[in-house]
Amino acid sequence: MKRLLVLIFSFFIGLTLVVSCSGQESSGGGANDNILSVYNWSTYIDPEAVAQFEKEFGVEVKYDTYENSEDLYAKLQGGNPGYDVIFPSDYMVEIMIAEDMLETLNLDNIPNTQNVDPTFLDPPYDPGNQYSLPYQWGTMGIGYNIKATGGEIDSWSALFDPKYEGRVALLDDVRATLGVALLSLGYELNTTNPDEIAEAKDFLIENGDAIAAFAPDTGQILLSQGEVDLTVEWSGDIFQVMEENPDLRYVIPKEGTMVWVDAMAIPKDAPHQQLAEKFINFILEPEVGAKVSNFIQFATPNKAAVDKGLINAEDLQDPGIYPTAETFARLQYLVDVGEATPLYDQAWTEVKVGVSK
Repeated sequence: MKRLLVLIFSFFIGLTLVVSCSGQESSGGGANDNILSVYNWSTYIDPEAVAQFEKEFGVEVKYDTYENSEDLYAKLQGGNPGYDVIFPSDYMVEIMIAEDMLETLNLDNIPNTQNVDPTFLDPPYDPGNQYSLPYQWGTMGIGYNIKATGGEIDSWSALFDPKYEGRVALLDDVRATLGVALLSLGYELNTTNPDEIAEAKDFLIENGDAIAAFAPDTGQILLSQGEVDLTVEWSGDIFQVMEENPDLRYVIPKEGTMVWVDAMAIPKDAPHQQLAEKFINFILEPEVGAKVSNFIQFATPNKAAVDKGLINAEDLQDPGIYPTAETFARLQYLVDVGEATPLYDQAWTEVKVGVSK
C-alpha cells in the first residue's frame, strides 16, 4: 500500500540522515556538496521521485518531515540548521518573506517554471514568485465512513452531531481547526475580529465531547483504522486511504473551506542553493510532477503534466481533488492575519485545555 511504502521510506531516509550527518559540517565544501537536505510534510512525496533525483544528479537526499506549518516555522525561526529545500504553505511563505527567512530564487535556474498553471503563478503571498514556486494544492474537508454515517454528508455541522460524539478527529493545527469553527459559524476563514475568534474558541470547547483527538495530520489513519468515523483532513490524505477502504468518502462542505497551495522554497543560509534550485526544477518536470501527484493524490499545479495526459484520469475527474468552478468559488485561501495571530494562538491554547478537560 502507498502509505506503508511512504512510512518505510521515511524510516529509511531517517536512518540515512543519522548516519550521513555523523562527523560532517554544514559548509559549502567537501562531501556535503553532493548532499541535498530536504524538509517536507510527512507522507508528501513519491519515494521513487527522490531516488530518481539522486540517480540523475549523483547526489544524496537527506529527508526530514514535519506535521504542520508552525512546526516548520519553529524549526527555522532561530536559524537554518542546514536545510536546502522546504515546503511552506501559502500563508507561511508570506510570513517567512516578511521575516527574511527565505532566499530569493534565481528563476533562470528553474526554467520549468513555464510548466506551472498561470493560476498559481504571481500569487498574492509571493508576488512575482521571487521566493517560492507551487508544489501541490488542495482543500481541507471531511473524511468519513459512509457505513457509520448511514449516507452522504455535506456540512461542517456533521462533525458536531451528537450521534458521532467521541468519534471525530480534528487537525492539530491552530488555523485549520479554528477555521472549521469559524466557517461553521458563518464567519470568514481569515477574520481578525476578536469577538469572532473568541466565539469560534467557545464553540469548539462547547462541542468538546465530539472530539476524540486533535490529530497531527494523521486523521486519515485514525479513520482508516476505525478509531473515528469522521475526520477533518487534507484532501489527498483521505484519497490515499480511500484506496484501501471502499467505505471511506471525502467531501468539501457546502459552507466552503480552505484551498491551499504548498510551495517549494529555499530557506535563508541554505548550504546548497544551486542544487536546491535543480531539485525544484526537477519537481516541475511534467513527468516528475505527475509522478508525485499521482502517488500522493493531491492536485498538481503543473499544467504541462495535465496537458500531456500524465495525471490519473480518475483523479482529474474527481471533484474532491479538482473542484468544479462552482465549488472553487466557495473556497478561501488562508492568509497571514498579522496582529491577530496572538489572538488565534491564545484561543488555540484555551481550546486544547478546555477540550482536554
